[in-house]
Amino acid sequence: MASACFPLTFSPASRSHLTIFLTPPHTLPFFLRLTVDKDGAPCGTILEAAKALGMLTGIVVTDRVTDATPASFSSHVAHRFMEQEIAQQQIGDYVLGRQIDLLMGGGQCYFLPTGTEGGCRQDGRNLIKEAESYGWNTVMTTKQDFDTQANKSEGIPLPALGLFRSLDLSFELDRDENLEPSLSSMTKAALVALQKSAGPNQGFFLLIEGSRIDIAGHNNDPAAHVKEILEYHNTVAVVRNFIRKNPNTLLISTSDHETGGFTLGFQPDPKTYPDYLWKPEVIRRVNKSTDVLSKLLAGFQSHDIKRRREFVKKDILQDGLGITDPTEEEITFLVDPKVPANQTMAFLGHAVSRRAMLGWTTQGHTGVDVNLYADGDLDGYKGLLGNHENTEIGQAMSDYLKVDLSYITRRLAK
Repeated sequence: MASACFPLTFSPASRSHLTIFLTPPHTLPFFLRLTVDKDGAPCGTILEAAKALGMLTGIVVTDRVTDATPASFSSHVAHRFMEQEIAQQQIGDYVLGRQIDLLMGGGQCYFLPTGTEGGCRQDGRNLIKEAESYGWNTVMTTKQDFDTQANKSEGIPLPALGLFRSLDLSFELDRDENLEPSLSSMTKAALVALQKSAGPNQGFFLLIEGSRIDIAGHNNDPAAHVKEILEYHNTVAVVRNFIRKNPNTLLISTSDHETGGFTLGFQPDPKTYPDYLWKPEVIRRVNKSTDVLSKLLAGFQSHDIKRRREFVKKDILQDGLGITDPTEEEITFLVDPKVPANQTMAFLGHAVSRRAMLGWTTQGHTGVDVNLYADGDLDGYKGLLGNHENTEIGQAMSDYLKVDLSYITRRLAK
């Protein structure tokens, strides 16, 4: 499931402070094309409008910074997978110049050329080096870099670029705290840096996305899913604590859609009386995501059936998922070296889910309504009560900032 949280912070008189915090991925709404119209002409974004007001701007995500949600606030492309072009625009290589003051997440791949560690750009450009010419003062590529900069009394010096993994950051379930910062720690550092760098009545706009909730839903991985959601809750708590000290902030939190068709109380036999049962202790025993485990199994080289059975039973099921009662059918499926990793991943997720009494209806998106929350400055969210089309959230932010996005669109057209 993809969620979004928008804290909009303003001085009461100037309405100059905007923070937007958003979780799992994709745009609001989510399309393949990003912030261009049906003819391919670019359309102004709320982040660009905030920048035009003189506000500071930030993006913090747990996927690639070039993925759809961050890209939809900071670039204009005909297709969401044009991530090399998205990265160029994010550092400032487009008509408006640099629009972002703080950018943190994964995605080194699209900033570095093929042949360098973690790089995959096909044009030979090193955007991390080029970023300096667009005004980026701080570049962080490791957890140590992040800790060093975030621990400074004045916060991370802006403009700052933090790319902590080649592609997406790890699931919270798998994250090595010595190698990658958490969403909540990045958010806390971002709020400090933006607030301390902002001038009187300048304010800031911050987009925060708990991106990996959506991917865990696609994978039908209940343990990774709940860990991502709990970390999102930790992050919301960080933002709400900021709001208590800065009540002129508006926070909006929502999702772009539900993913996976997740159900509590799974009961596959319609002939039995409903037990209203689920078993959270099954989830608690899981130590690794199904994504990591399916890749681990795919990398197991031996085709010796006995060795594969031992590896599946101990390393994958027992140590990885906490499953000590595998069925022969489960072992037989997983031992087969011809089963592709994507099928293995879903199979492992369902093995946990069945034992926990959880159900999934799809590995895609659903049309289920998603929740919308707000906190902080009452004037900013009084119009968001009740049911809304997702596009109305963007309109609410525009109204709160009192900006005309068509002005940005006209600038882009030039």
